[in-house]
Amino acid sequence: MSLSRRTFTATTLAAIALSVSAGAMAQEDKSLQRVLDKKSIALGIPTDYPPYGFMGPDFKPTGVDVATAQLIADKLGVKAEFVPLSTPNRIPYLQANKIDLIVSALGKNEERAKVIDFTTSYAPFFQAVFGPKDIAVKSFDDLGGKTLAVTRGTIQDEALLHLAPKTLKIQRFEDDNATMAAFMTQQTQFVAVGAAVAGAALAKNPKVQAEYKLLIKDSPNYIGVRKGETALLNKVNDILRTAKQDGTLNSYSKKWLGRDMGNLPD
Repeated sequence: MSLSRRTFTATTLAAIALSVSAGAMAQEDKSLQRVLDKKSIALGIPTDYPPYGFMGPDFKPTGVDVATAQLIADKLGVKAEFVPLSTPNRIPYLQANKIDLIVSALGKNEERAKVIDFTTSYAPFFQAVFGPKDIAVKSFDDLGGKTLAVTRGTIQDEALLHLAPKTLKIQRFEDDNATMAAFMTQQTQFVAVGAAVAGAALAKNPKVQAEYKLLIKDSPNYIGVRKGETALLNKVNDILRTAKQDGTLNSYSKKWLGRDMGNLPD
């Protein structure tokens, strides 16, 4: 190949690359502009997964995810259109353009990252020890001599083998419903479960004076965005990072999860 042909080929390829890049950037810009133009944003939320998303006494959705979704709409200056999601249909709804964002207790992993993008984290999702408000617990050592319910074979069951004192009397059950029932009927003083499981049970039984005590494992929630919609992704990240800094997201965590959000990863 002659030098001139090589130069021509390189120049042509560079021009094509720039054209593709410019086209991609234009498409990315449209993702945010589309939302602003229609003056609304479709937000996929949970409505049966307290404390992240559930129907309140006024029959309106509420919870950590719902508040965060509403915050995004407010900061964008558009109307929030809430779309109830189930765990299996979260990503399909996003890919089918039925929603603009997933705000539904979504964890980040490698498989999901192949098909969607993720914002910065906005809320903790955790397994923890819950117990009566009138029993002070500052560390796992304080559980010595106490009784605790846990679901057999779960993350929290395995973790307690290393965290809990040997004098803790652990009662194991076959599923989360049985585990929570043992705690709610005072068969045990404490329970080790996921925040969502505890939130659902306590929401149905508000007379039970229980609260978050000790963290076992934390796995943050992220907002899901369609691949390539970088303009919208960046804008939502700006909103979330500001809300982290000014304490808004922490107030959501304290209100619905009963604990500070802690140092969530970016």
